Amino acid sequence: MKVVWGRERVTVRDVYETLLARRKVAYTTVMTMMRILEEKGYLVKSDAGKAYVYEAAEARERVEGGMVSEFLQRVFDGAAKPLLLHLVENKEVSAKEMEEIAAILKKGKKS
Repeated sequence: MKVVWGRERVTVRDVYETLLARRKVAYTTVMTMMRILEEKGYLVKSDAGKAYVYEAAEARERVEGGMVSEFLQRVFDGAAKPLLLHLVENKEVSAKEMEEIAAILKKGKKS
C-alpha cells in the first residue's frame, strides 16, 4: 500500500520492481497481495490495456485504521492491551512516541 500511496496509480509490475529493489520477492506474490487488497476494498482496479492499474480506494489514514482494526481483531481478538504491551516491552515504541501517546491520553482524559 505504501507504494500505491506514493505513486497514486500503479501496476503490479510497478509495485514488484519497487519492492524488488529492497528485498527479493516473487512477482506472483505481489500480484496475489494486490488481488487480496482489492478484494478487501483497499485498492480499486481499472483496465489500462495490457495491464491493470491500481489506485487506493480510500485515504491512507482510513485504510491504515481499517488494517489495524482487522489485525487487532484477527491476532488479539480485538484487545489492544496485548499489542501495546508487546510494542512497549520490545522497545518498538520510542521515548518520543511514548511522550506523544501520553499527551494524547492526558488530553483525552480532560475532555
